[in-house]
Amino acid sequence: MRNLFTWKLHGDGRTLRPGEVVEPDERLTWGRTAGIGAQHVIAMFGATFLVPILTGFDPSTTLFFTAMSTALFLLINKNMLPSYLGSSFGFIAPITAVTAAHKGIAAAGFGIMVTGLLLALVGILVHYAGAKWIDIIMPPIVNGAIVAIIGFNLAPTVWTNFQKAPDTALVTLVAVLLIAMLFKGLLGRLNILLGVLVGYLYACIRGQVDFKAVGQAAWVGLPNFHMPHMDFSILPMFIPVVLVLVAENVGHVKSVAQMTGRNYDDQIGTALLADGIGTAIAGFGGGSGTTTYGENIGVMASTKVYSTAAYWCAAVFALILSLCPKFGAVINTIPSGVLGGVTTLLYGMIGMIGVRIWVDNKVDFDKPLNVMTAAVVMIIGIANFTFAVSGVQFNGIAIGTVVVLVMYHGLKSIGKATGVVEKDVK
Repeated sequence: MRNLFTWKLHGDGRTLRPGEVVEPDERLTWGRTAGIGAQHVIAMFGATFLVPILTGFDPSTTLFFTAMSTALFLLINKNMLPSYLGSSFGFIAPITAVTAAHKGIAAAGFGIMVTGLLLALVGILVHYAGAKWIDIIMPPIVNGAIVAIIGFNLAPTVWTNFQKAPDTALVTLVAVLLIAMLFKGLLGRLNILLGVLVGYLYACIRGQVDFKAVGQAAWVGLPNFHMPHMDFSILPMFIPVVLVLVAENVGHVKSVAQMTGRNYDDQIGTALLADGIGTAIAGFGGGSGTTTYGENIGVMASTKVYSTAAYWCAAVFALILSLCPKFGAVINTIPSGVLGGVTTLLYGMIGMIGVRIWVDNKVDFDKPLNVMTAAVVMIIGIANFTFAVSGVQFNGIAIGTVVVLVMYHGLKSIGKATGVVEKDVK
C-alpha cells in the first residue's frame, strides 16, 4: 500500500520545459501537483454539475460520488491509469424519461446502479478474456471515430453557452489561449484554471453573476443521500447506456495510451470494472452515474502532466467541496459565457485526440472503407442524430458508436465476400 502512494519526483519538481512530460508514476512538488489537480477539478465541473442540474439530482451528492469513484478507479488500476470520473451524459436521456413518467429520482437511481453492475461484469469479462478481441472489434479507425465524436458531439452545447454572453466567452477563450502561449512552465500549463478565473472576474464586472444563492447557502453540510427504489420496468431505458460507457472508457484508455506512449490494453478490463463499481455505488447513494472524463484528457493534452498524484488531489478537492454547500452555490454562479469560452477549447481538444489516433496509427483514408466509415460517423456525432426506441432516446454518441461498428465490420465482410482485394478493405 505504501508503494501505491509513492510517486517519483519529476526532476527537481520545480521546473518544466515546454513540452516536457510528467509520467503517471511521477509528480511535481505537492504544491504544483495540487495546482494541476485544481485545474482538473475546474475542467470537469461544468459537465459534472450540468448533468444533475438537467436531471434533478443534487449537484453536491453527484460531486461527492465523482470523488469516491475517482479514488476507487485509481486504486483498482494501481495508480497506473490517470483519470477523473465525472457525471456521464449517457444517463441524461433515461433519467429524464423516468422522471417524466413520475417514477422519481429513486427509481432512476436503481437504473444507474444496475447499469454500473452490468458494466462491472463486462469489465471482469474483458479482464479475464483479454483485450485483444477489443482491438479486432475496435481498430484505430473505429477508436478514433468514437473518441472524436465524444468531443465534437458537444459542439452545439458549446455554442449555446457561447452565444448567451459572447463577450464573456471570448474573453475567457482568449485568456486561456494567451496564458498558454505567453507563460512558460507550470503557469502556462494552468491556462485553463487561470483563464476561467479571468473570465469569471470579467463576468462579475459585467454584472452577469448573481450571488444571492451563495449568501443563503451553509458553509458545511453533508450531501443529500437517498436509497434507490427497485423498479425493473425502467431498466430497458438504462441498459443501452452500458454501450456508451464501454465506448467512453475504451476511448479514454486508448487516448491516454496515445498521449503517454504506454500500452494500457491490459487495464481496459479494470477500467471498465472500476467505472462500473463507481457508477453502481453512485446510483445506490443518490448520485448520477460516472464515466472517464474527456474534459480531463483535454487538460492532460494541454499540460503534458499525466501524474496520477494530480488526480488524487482532484478527488480530495472534489470531496471537500462536496461538503461545502456554499461552494456548490458559487460554482452554480459561473455564467454560461465562461463555460462556453473554455469548452470551445476543451471539447475541441477531445475531438482532436480522436484525429490524432488516426494520424499516429497511420490510418489510410485513401481506402474507401476508412474514409466512408469516418465520414458517416462524424456527421452523426457532430449533428447529434437522435432517435427513440420504446421510450429510450439515443444520442449522436450512442448512435455513432453502433454505426461505426456495424458499418466498418459489415462493409469489410461484404468486400471480402464479394472478392474485393483484402488490402482495399482493411
